[in-house]
Amino acid sequence: MGPLGFLTGVVLGSAVSIALVLAMVVVIFALSPGAGPAIGTEYPRLLVTAGLFAVLAALAGAAFAGLQRKRPWRWYAQAAMWLALALLGWYYWPQGAA
Repeated sequence: MGPLGFLTGVVLGSAVSIALVLAMVVVIFALSPGAGPAIGTEYPRLLVTAGLFAVLAALAGAAFAGLQRKRPWRWYAQAAMWLALALLGWYYWPQGAA
């Protein structure tokens, strides 16, 4: 495995773990009976965040598999993964930061 495969694996592992933890939080909040108003305002954003990391995990999985199996579409998958990672970073970049 080369350096690009290692970096792709790091992105894959990080994205999967974040997506799974967020999915667990979604389930806990959905089953929590006494947290209505406090969680109600945060719940839609939590769902969006879990979805974004799930998409990143899927793209990273495809990029990793394509790279390891030397598929002809591996560079497109790599580009999609890195673009999704950059867009996710841009989405969460604080407002007003240079």
